[in-house]
Amino acid sequence: MTAPTTPPVTIRPATPDDAQTLVAFQLRMAHETEALHLDKDTVEKGVLAVFADPAKGRYYVAEKNGRLVGGTLVLPEWSDWRNGAVLWIHSVYVIPEARRGGVFTALYRHLREQVDRSPHLKGLRLYVDKSNAAAQHTYQALGMTSDHYQLYEWLK
Repeated sequence: MTAPTTPPVTIRPATPDDAQTLVAFQLRMAHETEALHLDKDTVEKGVLAVFADPAKGRYYVAEKNGRLVGGTLVLPEWSDWRNGAVLWIHSVYVIPEARRGGVFTALYRHLREQVDRSPHLKGLRLYVDKSNAAAQHTYQALGMTSDHYQLYEWLK
């Protein structure tokens, strides 16, 4: 008897048709990770702004069995040290029932392949909440390190 196979995770660029799901993902993520209740109208405008202006970034979504199970926003940051762009992985969300099922790994590998293929892309970066040990473990297992930088911020 063979073990049941898990359906593959498919990664694709998000389209405006995915916007409402991405809004819902962001609202859930803010609540789960920081106990924040974001204003839905503001988040919706923010998500739609990315689709209206690709210079702001690009969303990618993960599908499994034809259902969106995760997504992320990717932002380029110019690096004069590297004469190329480093892609920042932002706003990662995976629905609870799909966690620990390879969704983020598939998203990460998709982005990593883009960087590997492009002479203009130089790497990937992300930030993680200090208390999110599960995410940190996942990122370390994929070969990411926290060796070089500590993030500081000021937010209005």
